[in-house]
Amino acid sequence: MTTDLTTTKRGFHFGDIRKMFGSNGTSTLRQFGILGSLIVIIVLFEIFTLLRNGPNGATLTPGNVINVINQYSFILILAIGMVMVIIMGHIDLSVGSVAAFTGIIVAKSMAEWNLPWPLAIVLGLGVGALVGAWQGFWVAYVGVPAFIVTLAGMLFFRGAQQWIGDAQTIPVPKGFQYIGTGYLPEVGLPLPFNVPTMILALLGVAWLIFWEIRTRRIQHKMGSESAPVWVSTVKVVLLSIVVLAAGWMFATGRPGTSFPVPGIILLALVIIYSFVTRNTVFGRHIYAVGGNRQAARLSGVKDRWVDFFVMMNMSVMAALAGMIFVARSQASGPNDGTGWELDAIASVFIGGAAVAGGIGTVIGSIIGGLVMAFLNNGLALLGQGADVVSMIKGLVLLIAVGIDVWNKQQGRPSIIGFMTRRFRQQEAATETFEPNKTYQAPPVDKTSGK
Repeated sequence: MTTDLTTTKRGFHFGDIRKMFGSNGTSTLRQFGILGSLIVIIVLFEIFTLLRNGPNGATLTPGNVINVINQYSFILILAIGMVMVIIMGHIDLSVGSVAAFTGIIVAKSMAEWNLPWPLAIVLGLGVGALVGAWQGFWVAYVGVPAFIVTLAGMLFFRGAQQWIGDAQTIPVPKGFQYIGTGYLPEVGLPLPFNVPTMILALLGVAWLIFWEIRTRRIQHKMGSESAPVWVSTVKVVLLSIVVLAAGWMFATGRPGTSFPVPGIILLALVIIYSFVTRNTVFGRHIYAVGGNRQAARLSGVKDRWVDFFVMMNMSVMAALAGMIFVARSQASGPNDGTGWELDAIASVFIGGAAVAGGIGTVIGSIIGGLVMAFLNNGLALLGQGADVVSMIKGLVLLIAVGIDVWNKQQGRPSIIGFMTRRFRQQEAATETFEPNKTYQAPPVDKTSGK
């Protein structure tokens, strides 16, 4: 006997609203909740700066939004690599030092060795890969905890950076600076906005529509319950408005500016790593090892290889972040990278990753990083000092993790664990069975106790 699991609901049902936020697997409440928090923070700072500065707020001006992306893109890039490390149950304290170490080598290679800047970028990525392989070896094959390995790396590479650079500032050429200070070019049309930036925004809207249609088709094919059409429509319309509004702000900034090149690099990395973590065997192995290493090992997952490549990837991302920062600063200095690891780790945890591992997403970490970025930016616009900024950031991180832990201790469903379980159910529903494929046990949900 066959049962049709597809349910069609007619009319308005209040319970359908939650399907917009993931109860049918089309998205995650955690990510929408963090996105809502980000929007609230931006609106509050816009109101505060409006009251402080007069008729116009300072947070949502095109120039300020562009500055936020330029100033914090390297932290967001670090968060992409860090979320994979934390999902595995590790931590990397060396990313700031590795970024600074790579930056000084790349700067010297162009200033003293006359290396062309494109080759210098390749050299920097290679340095990051070698550093990551070194640290990954100790973690994966020697068995030294990643906390200790990367703490040693933080000390070693910070000293190496200052030794190589002799505590001096080394400038970089104009061509190299483009990856940190460049913008999408103008096309010469007599329009009051940057055309490539708005095309990019329209492509983002098209992708949102395509992804929602694809998700509904997969659900229909698998016989699973789909949200009403109006729910999907409202969700896509709201997200499209956000994308188009952001695109308009980037496209209408001061002359000579548009969507920045560091933002293009960040956007490309978000797309690539979101696909890798959600749609590839390697990505599934990361979640499996982080959720239950022993079960993953018994299922045939080579957990040492996963450890090794995740740690190596983190150092490559740190090298890229370091080069973007040096390009934006137009020089490599002895204090580069200081405290970056803390901002990256905070972004990941605010974005919904679990301390015990096995849980986290690239998109959530990016939104968490933007929360930190707009907190820094908004407090600076209000004239607050670094001491107040540091205290507030610490409280935000503590509250973000504390709420989820408290819910678990009180016997209530863990928000993070609940929504990640929904994510895994969607992945299981959309995966087709392959007779010759070795299947692994699902990761254990460490936040919900199931």
